[in-house]
Amino acid sequence: MLGSVVICAAAWRAPLKKRNIVPVDFQATASAPRRSFAMWLMVGGSFLISFTGLIIRNMEAASALHVNFYRAAALFVVILTFMLVRYGRKTPAHILRVGHSGLFAGFCLAAAGLCLLQALTNTTVAATLFICSAVPFITAALAWVILRETPTRSTFMTMAVAVFGLVVMISGSASSGSVYGNGMALMTALCFSSFAIVVRRNRNIEMMPALLISAMVIMAFTLPVLWSDLAVPAHDLIWCVVLGGFISALPNAVFIVASRHLVAAELTLFMLLEFALGPIWVWFFLSEIPGARTILGGFLVIAAVLLRVMFELSKSR
Repeated sequence: MLGSVVICAAAWRAPLKKRNIVPVDFQATASAPRRSFAMWLMVGGSFLISFTGLIIRNMEAASALHVNFYRAAALFVVILTFMLVRYGRKTPAHILRVGHSGLFAGFCLAAAGLCLLQALTNTTVAATLFICSAVPFITAALAWVILRETPTRSTFMTMAVAVFGLVVMISGSASSGSVYGNGMALMTALCFSSFAIVVRRNRNIEMMPALLISAMVIMAFTLPVLWSDLAVPAHDLIWCVVLGGFISALPNAVFIVASRHLVAAELTLFMLLEFALGPIWVWFFLSEIPGARTILGGFLVIAAVLLRVMFELSKSR
């Protein structure tokens, strides 16, 4: 977990040479090099978090609640350690400075994680992914109303191609699932979109404490249920720590850093990489061969996102 703290610190410091509030207008959001840097950060974060499904599949006995509790605990330790290293005795003051906005963001992120768990256990994975793929569009709509941010045509085109790829991926196995499960998947999308909007709107405030709040909310929710059954095999505990302290901590920290330079719709656009890459890792490491539609759809998602980043790089040059 020490490596996670070091990498978080490196990513956090790089974009903070200027502490001024970034303008809301899309065309003046940030300089092209900084936007390109933020996009590559999001690509890296999405790549990393795409291993979540593979780790879950490697659990021997831990339930979804166990995974959520220990993942949140590891996330809390890493983020708190990072803040202590960065601010020392001033850490409590910086945590309190996040205010109501950070508290709301933390609850939104925690709710997204808990609702996702309910969705995955009450409807099909395909249906969950399909509904969650609406996150960029929900975020774009909320950003237009609340932040007055209008994504460019190229961003909308990228989202359209990426979502089409996801539809191709799940078209062979999607089912309606339960009303409750589908509702929880929709709540996941709404909660994460709300988190993105709050972080983007308060990009002049250090929102890292929101990750601490989300971890505490998840632990407070799961601990009473697991109080008499907290024990898990050492193998599962190690993977939970990796999941929370590395695979969850870094992408979430990167998301907050990138929010200073990308509009809200762009931030969530890169999440689609997670849905495309997840089946590939299970195929590569566990020999679960995906269908032809999964491979084709995943290729479309990856190509759309990478071409969007390359387009931004060409503009910066």
